[in-house]
Formats: sequence, structure tokens, C-alpha cells
Amino acid sequence: MIHIMDFSILICLILSMASSGSSNVALNGRTTTFNVLDFGAIGDGVTDDSQAFLKAWNAVCTARTTSAMLIIQRKKTFLLSPTVFSGPCKPPQIHVLVLGDITAPKTRSAWGRSSYWLIFQYIDGFIINGKGTLDGQGSSWWPSLYYKQELLNDTNSYDMDDVARPIALGFSFCNNLQIYGLNVINSPSKHVKLFRCNGAILSNLNIKAPKESPNTDGIVIGECSQIQVHDNNIGTGDDCVAILKGSSNINISRVACGPGHGISIGSLGMNGAYDTVEEIHVQDCSFTGTQNGIRIKTWQGGSGYARKISFQGITLNAAENPIIIDQYYCPQLHCPNKTSAVKVSDISYAGVQGTSMTKTAINLRCSQSMACTNIELKRINITSVGQKFVTSSFCLNAHGRASRSIPNLRCLMK
Repeated sequence: MIHIMDFSILICLILSMASSGSSNVALNGRTTTFNVLDFGAIGDGVTDDSQAFLKAWNAVCTARTTSAMLIIQRKKTFLLSPTVFSGPCKPPQIHVLVLGDITAPKTRSAWGRSSYWLIFQYIDGFIINGKGTLDGQGSSWWPSLYYKQELLNDTNSYDMDDVARPIALGFSFCNNLQIYGLNVINSPSKHVKLFRCNGAILSNLNIKAPKESPNTDGIVIGECSQIQVHDNNIGTGDDCVAILKGSSNINISRVACGPGHGISIGSLGMNGAYDTVEEIHVQDCSFTGTQNGIRIKTWQGGSGYARKISFQGITLNAAENPIIIDQYYCPQLHCPNKTSAVKVSDISYAGVQGTSMTKTAINLRCSQSMACTNIELKRINITSVGQKFVTSSFCLNAHGRASRSIPNLRCLMK
């Protein structure tokens, strides 16, 4: 496997080959490189280079080598229509090096009915990195007719939102995946989504969209395990990171979030579903001007569990709703009362500090029929911005213990 430390020597060789336009060159008899320009890509930002990219991908995927690399030429802007890059591939390792920029069509008519702009699927040992920018050109989608309908749906579940407005960059059924260094901006919908991936690292990503852009989550993880998300800078119109059903052993650290809706687990239990998440750990993350901080959200009427979840070393800078457990999640105008609920347990908050824009800094709204249990909060210090008011907490059927907490948590039951 090519590690980050190996790139300094390798990339110098690659860049010299990229500038000369050469491709299909073996490095040390193991890595074979391909350049999209050699397959007819133009890179003028106007010509659709999708077919050239697919030809290059086919060459990479079928190469008889232990490692194959596809170079996206620097100082070029490649226009791509919605494109699917599929495996399985012959090389045990596939590497896409994004040195140039990639842009989506500006007009919605060019997208067809695609759910994704760029999706990589059924590829193991896949690496994609570089300093290039992937621009989803989402501004034509954000005020779409779908938006009013999306407000009535759960924006972080598998709903019509995923079909109505495409996700910028998707990875499905990819194991041992590495994504780092990229700039991903202005997605029509979610920016980066992982689905049924086992073993992935997402690091040093810059993900940006305007605060007002609807449902433009930064990173969404669904039905995945063994995922590391670290050292990312995310500011969008929705969750910076969202963990969906069926996910386990997810570690999130050193994420700078803002603007956006914070880091969310869920929503879970929509339409009576049995959903589970466990072993989710969020550490050393900051939230600046976000609508929420760290949040767990479930629907009434669902079942399953959200358990073994920790939040540690969290910094809040003028964030709204810093700590939330919401078992009455309902983005619709009306939701019927139901007695069944996802079981929330073994949740810990430690070292959460900073300033809140809202008076209720801690809001633990657990199901009346299914209590939250073993909730632990310690070393909590959340005050108001400018000391304009005294922060408070609210609990409903929440059981656990608290120590050294501002605001106090006398509402927490044993």
C-alpha cells in the first residue's frame, strides 16, 4: 500500500510524467500510471470529458499490475457529467491523484435523473487524494422545487432528497478506502457519502457550501464500519458529519465544523424502522456558529439502539443547541405520538466547553416510554456568548450521572 510518507518521491516522478503527457509507465515494476489527457480529456472546463475519464478508468481498472494510478492533470479544469466508476478492478490498489480541478454541469438539464455526480463503487484498496477542487455547482439546485418537499422529509435518511438533488461524491461497497486532501465544494446535496464501506480514512478534506444551502451535509456515513474521520474543515448548510443507521466503530477527531448543523447521529427509526448505531466516538472537535453542536436524533415509533457513544474534548464557539438528545425528531409539520422508540444508552460527554447562543445548552429529550440510560456528563462548562444570560439544562426521562457541570444537571435522574 502507498502511504502518505511515500508520496514525496513518488509524486515528483508522477508530476514529471504528467507534464510530458506520458502514461502507462511502471514505477519500480509495481505502479502503473495513466493520465486522463492521453484518453482524450481536454480540461478546458467547457468540453464534457466524461467519456475520456471512463476510458482512462477502464484502463486503470483492468491493468495487470499490483498498483495503478490515474492522474488528473494539474492546471486543468475538467467538466464531468454524472459518472459511475465501477469495480471490481484487477489491481489490488487503485489510486486517483487529483491535481487539477473537476467541475459539474452548471445547468440541471445536463444531470438527467442521477442520484450522484461522481460515484466509486465495488473497489477495494482505493485511494483518492490531491489538492484539486471538485465543484458540484449546486447553486442551481438549492432553490429547486424539491426543496419545499424535502423540508417535510428526514434530510439524513434514504429518502427522496437523495434522488431529487444529486450527492457530489459517493463511495459504495469500497473496503480499505482512503480519501484525503481534496476540496469538495457546492454540492447540490450531500458532499461526500459512504455507504456499506468497511475500513476507510477521510482526512484533511476541505468541504464548503454556503450556510443557506439546504441539506448540503459535509460527510455522511451509512451502514459502514471501521471508519476514521480526522483533521477535516467542514462548513455547509447541514450536518458537518452525519452517522446513519447500521454504522459502528466510527471515530471522528479534530474536525472544525461551521457553519452547519453540527455532528449528528441519526436520524434513526424513521417510519417504524429498526435501526442501530454503536461505538461512535467524537473527540477534539470544534463548532463555530453552528445551529447544533453534538446531537443524537431518533423518530418516535422506531426501534433498535444507539449505544456506546462518546463525545470528548469539544469546543463551542457561539454554537446553538450545544448538546442534544432528541427522541422526538420531526422535521415535518406534524408527527403522531408513538410509544415505541430507539433505545439510547451508554452515552458519555467529557470536556465540553465554550459558548452557547441558546439558553438551553443541554437538552436531553428522551422517550417517555423508553428511558435514556447510563448517560454520563463530566467537566462540562457551557456559558452564554458575552455572559448575556445563564445557560440551563432540560431533561426528560434521562438517567445517568453528572459531575462538574455548567449548567447544572439536577434534572438528570439516577
